[in-house]
Amino acid sequence: MAFTMEGGLSECTVDTNCVLVEWEVNEVKQSYENLLGIASQLPRTKVLEQTNNYWHAVVRSLVFRFPDDLEILQIPNEKVVQVRSASRVGVSDLGVNKKRVERLYNQL
Repeated sequence: MAFTMEGGLSECTVDTNCVLVEWEVNEVKQSYENLLGIASQLPRTKVLEQTNNYWHAVVRSLVFRFPDDLEILQIPNEKVVQVRSASRVGVSDLGVNKKRVERLYNQL
């Protein structure tokens, strides 16, 4: 788990291969459940951990099979869902993580 002391997901250490967003939602639990359903269906995705509030998976790239960590955290008392997508390898992801997070938001 990549949590900060404040209880959120860890900040990105490299901005060129990581995206961290926070969405304010009215129905946190429902939005979280919907996101898990959408994220679980992403191609080449393997879920590593799932709890009531936290979900973590590895999504591999199509050609070279590079691993990206995808994390989703619900913070019910703040009516917030956080999503973090980060490459494990390299300093640039060519925008893949940002596109992945945007796709999740658009499908939500």
